[in-house]
Amino acid sequence: MKHSGNEIVINYSSHETRVAVLQGGRLVEFYLERPKDRGLSGNIYKGKVVRVLPGMQAAFVDIGLERTAFLHASDIYERFEEFEDIAKEAEEEARERHPKHMPIQDIIKEGQEIMVQVAKEPIGSKGARITSHVSLPGRQIVFTPTDDHIGISRRIESEKERRRLRDIVLRLRPQGSGFIIRTACEGMYEQDIKSDMEFLVKLWAEILKKREKTPPPGLLYQELDLTLRTMRDIFTTDIDRLIIDDRAEYERAIKFAEDFLPDLKQHIELYESEEPIFDTYGIEIELADAVEKKVWLKSGGYIIIDQMEALTAIDVNTGKYVGKKSSEETVLKTNMEAVKEIVYQLRLRNIGGIIVLDLIDMAKSANREKVYNALKEALRADKARTNILKISELGLVEMTRKRSRESINQLLCEPCPYCEGNGIIRSKYTVIMELYRELIKELPKKRRKATIYAHPAIAELLYGENENVIEELEKRFKKKVVIKILSSLHQEQYEIV
Repeated sequence: MKHSGNEIVINYSSHETRVAVLQGGRLVEFYLERPKDRGLSGNIYKGKVVRVLPGMQAAFVDIGLERTAFLHASDIYERFEEFEDIAKEAEEEARERHPKHMPIQDIIKEGQEIMVQVAKEPIGSKGARITSHVSLPGRQIVFTPTDDHIGISRRIESEKERRRLRDIVLRLRPQGSGFIIRTACEGMYEQDIKSDMEFLVKLWAEILKKREKTPPPGLLYQELDLTLRTMRDIFTTDIDRLIIDDRAEYERAIKFAEDFLPDLKQHIELYESEEPIFDTYGIEIELADAVEKKVWLKSGGYIIIDQMEALTAIDVNTGKYVGKKSSEETVLKTNMEAVKEIVYQLRLRNIGGIIVLDLIDMAKSANREKVYNALKEALRADKARTNILKISELGLVEMTRKRSRESINQLLCEPCPYCEGNGIIRSKYTVIMELYRELIKELPKKRRKATIYAHPAIAELLYGENENVIEELEKRFKKKVVIKILSSLHQEQYEIV
């Protein structure tokens, strides 16, 4: 069952909440939250500085998590934390106001107590990235109590509306505090903005009161759970329906809408069919595809997405597509189709960090320009901040995409216990040769025989086409070698006893 509108589909259980954002019936964003590892982004903590690193201009702060959190000097005096709705010009003005950093060793000391907010989730082996510049998101505005600047969403295009909203916020805000006007604020009445502002200012006062009573490390404020966060941040007038498959969660969503989103309450629906909601909307199939390395294009070409620790490499291939005219035309069409699919996959998989696109080589500079412009245009719809460089003569595009939470691969998968995430293991013949060299060292120490415990695949080869390896050693050292199968062993493992 596919729909053509924009929808949010929420699959709720006591074990996990899954949120799918659909555009034209196609999955474009996916979020997952489990109670045992609920997201930390947006949480505010009272922490203690455990180490200051002048050489890195950074500090590690204990906020009560498994790993210490990382605080850079720039996150103490400047605010470059990205929100989907912060205008570029606001960031440029912030840089002008704070042209230089003070050395971090002059700002904070080891053992010092500090209030911080998680800006980036812990990802892989890295601890959380934190900032001392707190921001509290509301429905229409984001409150930035440590900054007196007014920012406005670049998606609000009307200059007249931008001026109107800026004037309202300037007039209503507490002195010395800052706000970011979100896209959802467009067209809102002054009273709506005032209510949002009053709620956030009151919330901040409660956090400050709690700070006085809480010993470090301690949690001062926890961000909303996934369902309510989705309603606050994503459920706008652009969304036709929000569908929830659990009655209690549906009623909680209705209550939240009555308090904060009265105009959108009518667009919330309870899903009551027996068929699982993600099956009905075809989301399970799309999620299965979203962890595959190969993605086919409609023309018959394909892209390979290879996610590594340091970067993501994406390779474009013509595949089964041979074109009808010249090879240059075939390459151009494949690359044009590929860059649109790549941007879609980056958003769906939430791939961040350094990304290298290996496009098919194009001889004509005009064609390279066409593909580059198509890539730039496709990225306009992506909320995450991106930065791209021109296509090189080798057909490579270097780009970055802001990473704030785990990718879909990190959410749904874990490293292979065999290859430990490398994607390859040593070949059977390589293992046999290692075993052969190990026996040369070990057999002289044995009295009469040695027993080898090996994986079934290795034992089979030692009994079969590689039996001459054992025969040679038995003759050489005049000792018996017995091979026994132990299925619990990894293919690369063996034991000599």
